[in-house]
Amino acid sequence: MSDDFELDTDDLQRRMDGAMANLRTEFASLRTGRASASMLEPVMVEAYGQPTPINQVGTVNVPEPRMVTVNVWDKSLVGKVEKAIRESGLGINPQLNGTIIMLPIPELNEERRRELTKVAGQYAEHARVAIRNVRRDGMDQIKKAKADGLGEDDQKFWETEVQELTDTMIKAVDDALEHKQAEIMQV
Repeated sequence: MSDDFELDTDDLQRRMDGAMANLRTEFASLRTGRASASMLEPVMVEAYGQPTPINQVGTVNVPEPRMVTVNVWDKSLVGKVEKAIRESGLGINPQLNGTIIMLPIPELNEERRRELTKVAGQYAEHARVAIRNVRRDGMDQIKKAKADGLGEDDQKFWETEVQELTDTMIKAVDDALEHKQAEIMQV
């Protein structure tokens, strides 16, 4: 009956890719001492009565390696954008120049770099857990199919498929973490 069992590995792959995409987003928000437009992505500005992403109220640029600028389109929002950046927890002190807000990126000290590598490690662990949860879901589907009459050879085949997919994704997480930690520690 269940000889035609087909595990949806594309769905498992898509869900694991989602965990990796989330990890990349979290890594992008970590400040490494170099300017990056993506570091402002989580910042929301109270504009026109509702929270609005900063890139929808102005143009975010990186004119030099240690400077981010935000060219606010609506002059009435300059103060609100500046306040949102100050309160974002990024540790950056905005400087106003008309409608342009300049964000000089300070040099990270050794202690702060070590803290950031630990935060990156926590983000990576969350991604690993998410990937393992997807693996568990796949293995549960295989066990259910076995209970419905899936042969032992087929069960081993699908378990191997799921495990190989999991191992590949965990390695990708580890590689991304290693790269991010090297980027953070680079002076």
